[in-house]
Amino acid sequence: MRYLKPTRLSCFSPPVMMATFLIEIALAVYISWRYTLSAVTRLAVAILFFLAIFQLAEYNVCEGSFGIDSLNWARLGYIAITMLPPLGFHLATRIAGAEKTGLVTAAYVSAIAFAGFFAFSGQGITSQACLGNYVIFSTAPGVSALYSAYYYGWLIVGTVYAFSMAKVVSKPGHAAALRALAVGYLAFILPTTTVNVIDPSTISGIPSIMCGFAVILAILLAGEVLPQYYKQPSLSGKLRGSGIMKPHGKITK
Repeated sequence: MRYLKPTRLSCFSPPVMMATFLIEIALAVYISWRYTLSAVTRLAVAILFFLAIFQLAEYNVCEGSFGIDSLNWARLGYIAITMLPPLGFHLATRIAGAEKTGLVTAAYVSAIAFAGFFAFSGQGITSQACLGNYVIFSTAPGVSALYSAYYYGWLIVGTVYAFSMAKVVSKPGHAAALRALAVGYLAFILPTTTVNVIDPSTISGIPSIMCGFAVILAILLAGEVLPQYYKQPSLSGKLRGSGIMKPHGKITK
């Protein structure tokens, strides 16, 4: 059910959800076109893709389309955001030059467990509602606390790892990319936490609110993280004479 007045545009309202979806998809396409598809680029694109899928799912919880009911859109949205913490942590390790780490494997295993629960359990997502300014989701009793521990836990691990490795990596561009990635995660963790502290009634809307702020991460990925990693000054693409452009225009290392 939708509670939004047609003339009202709220921070995380359906029109804003759709605009955010389009921004994130556009950034994913841009990154795919601009950079060689290395592991770092693929992980950045995957993060943008799953962020966009959540926005699309959230929009359709409010609007409904494609013959899929709002509960299944909610399931799809939860599966999408469940993959974000391990992808972000994995991206940080690859920027830092770590090829393999047991923590990354553990992050993906826990993500797959939760995603499978939300996808196949009838109690995974029990209800959802569009409140006009954000969407709330209800899960099985006892699951919310575990899921919050999973989500915030891996986000914190990834953020601390990125800041820590930025101090020790030898390449300045990689250090700057790690710092930008960490700042990107803080840019949606801290505002969401602040909103929840100020108004505890918003806790049930954490996924919606957090992914609304996550557009900041999306912009930083395309505008700072990858340009720094590939030693480029900005998103504007002033690449001539840099010596690292292929004839077809993609940036590679």
